[in-house]
Amino acid sequence: MRRFILTGTPGAGKTSILRALLARGFSVVEEAATDVIALEHARGVAEPHTDPGFIDRIVRLQTQRRLEADVVGAGVQFHDRSPICTHALNLYLGFPLSTALMAEIDRIRRDGVYQTRVFFIETLGFVEPTAARRISFEQALTFQAVHEQSYRAFGYELVRIAPASVEERVEAVLATVRNSPIPSGQTNIRLSPRRRGPMQLGE
Repeated sequence: MRRFILTGTPGAGKTSILRALLARGFSVVEEAATDVIALEHARGVAEPHTDPGFIDRIVRLQTQRRLEADVVGAGVQFHDRSPICTHALNLYLGFPLSTALMAEIDRIRRDGVYQTRVFFIETLGFVEPTAARRISFEQALTFQAVHEQSYRAFGYELVRIAPASVEERVEAVLATVRNSPIPSGQTNIRLSPRRRGPMQLGE
């Protein structure tokens, strides 16, 4: 299985790209941090990011979702962020690095869980606030820089996806996927949870 990460500046349109990929039948694994924040808000915790345990909760949900998605058996899978993003968040929040996070990063690097080419979705020039995204544009740019540093520090190559229409960005992502090496023993075919039978990449 080839797992591709989408990361980038908060509010850059990453979710819209992933939804478009899902609509095309691709396997997509949703972001963990947003749902951890939503759950904590529902429990009455106004600022869950101030608790150091916040990072470990994200790591657990990320791992759970990746393992659940593996059952699907898709040849190509797109992930909304990864433990490397959680590393960037850990640094940005100023917490000591989580032991659980670092163990997970060691494991995904050792096992080659994700493709080393990572899609970095570039900013649209503004940030639209949400319940989970309470960050200014200036803060978002700082957060973006920390993400870049984390991915490069762990040996990942950033493939920049410039501002454009959602469909143009999707096509840029798929063009890179088509030109990326296929691991030995795999073929460029995936199984979609939304359809029966094999589907060719980009069908």
